[in-house]
Amino acid sequence: MKKQASPQLTAAILEAVDNQLRDLNPPEAKETYDRLIGSGISDKEARRLIAVALSSEMFQMLKYKKNYSPERYIASL
Repeated sequence: MKKQASPQLTAAILEAVDNQLRDLNPPEAKETYDRLIGSGISDKEARRLIAVALSSEMFQMLKYKKNYSPERYIASL
């Protein structure tokens, strides 16, 4: 059975995505959002997809003790 993330964790990651979009940091997050919206994806789904990329980077940091890599994160966007 697939394990679901906690609602609190999901909310925190989506808040981080919202902050990235608002602050344009990194600018590639907003570029990705605009690209997804332009291709017909909903706001909610676009934010969720960016959150997946952010979660993947966080997983690399926590599980494998890797340093944050803006290049790796941007590539996953």
